[in-house]
Amino acid sequence: MFKEITPKEIDKNLIDAIANEWMLITAGDEQGYNMMTASWGFMGEMWGNDTAIAMIRPQRYTMEFVEKSDYYTLSFYGDNKDIHKICGSMSGRDVNKTELTGLTPVFENNSVYFEEARLVIICKKQYIQDMKEECFIDKAPLKWYDNKDYHKMIFGEIKKVLVKE
Repeated sequence: MFKEITPKEIDKNLIDAIANEWMLITAGDEQGYNMMTASWGFMGEMWGNDTAIAMIRPQRYTMEFVEKSDYYTLSFYGDNKDIHKICGSMSGRDVNKTELTGLTPVFENNSVYFEEARLVIICKKQYIQDMKEECFIDKAPLKWYDNKDYHKMIFGEIKKVLVKE
């Protein structure tokens, strides 16, 4: 069972949660969706709204769903890394990640998240921008892009935050 809170009521350090707990980025609807593990992203204030920024490489299957959808979700699962081993190493093009992880999808207002999450952040997509090599002032981060597959930044207004009761 989930309880709705405001983004400012999230009681875990989100820098730590994203970097060490990891999260699933999910987009789509009952006709089709995909999720992927992510350990990079941001949350804060943008354009007068509580905002989350998801980082997705363009070739990721989940990106196709994000581009088609108005919403995406970020969900956190505590120390359960088994979910992330599957969702971070296998493509939804090739396998049914929901079946392999045993996650239970919840469809709500053009978004999808999973019952097993401890924290769910539902975001309405506002802006997408490609990262570009020429925009890197500090060239050190380019080491993460051997294939020049720079992330897309997906800005989303946080519309709802759910925590497990």
